[in-house]
Amino acid sequence: MKFGVIVFPGSNCDHDAFYAAGNNLGEKAEYIWHDSATLGDVDAVILPGGFSYGDYLRCGAIAKFSRVMNAVRNFARDGGLVLGVCNGFQILVEAGLLPGALIRNRGLKFICREVALRTETADSPFTCAGAKGEILRMPIAHGEGCYIADPRTLDELEAEDRVAFRYVNNPNGSLRDIAGILSKERNVMGMMPHPERATEALMGSSDGLVVLKSMLQAAVRA
Repeated sequence: MKFGVIVFPGSNCDHDAFYAAGNNLGEKAEYIWHDSATLGDVDAVILPGGFSYGDYLRCGAIAKFSRVMNAVRNFARDGGLVLGVCNGFQILVEAGLLPGALIRNRGLKFICREVALRTETADSPFTCAGAKGEILRMPIAHGEGCYIADPRTLDELEAEDRVAFRYVNNPNGSLRDIAGILSKERNVMGMMPHPERATEALMGSSDGLVVLKSMLQAAVRA
């Protein structure tokens, strides 16, 4: 399997994602520049965390206009796996690939610490290697990670089993404790916690491998 890691100006977790997929998961990985018109022959795409374009206007608001996002949209439309982490989640929301919005944390402060997540569904290409109800430990590092959406959208996410993860102890005020969501087709996921920073014991947790191993299993089955 080959992972493509998108690199935007201001990305700072691209190397983490590349290392997690290439070294800790043991699969191929390559960087894809934000100005690229194509994704090449990758099997999955990761939009990493960071501060794309300095987070000017809003987080992800400028990155959604990057040339590579046209290729990401087409890839997702054709059923390709797309994972957005932290700033990557914000970009997917701004690009319309996921519903809702991400706003300033409830306490108006940047939060950087480990959190506990509850896996809400195992029925997705990003969680199938885990179990529903499983508690995973991963770090967060964001100032605008509070997930919001209108009640109808939230109810739809619930009814369609598209809430992938919830915070056990909500750190940022996200509605209904949502930490990660799936697209209608279930092949796009956005999450604020960083699975790529929890892929070996030396990091304090290897629980993030559940997400990457799930993507690998899904790709093998496809």
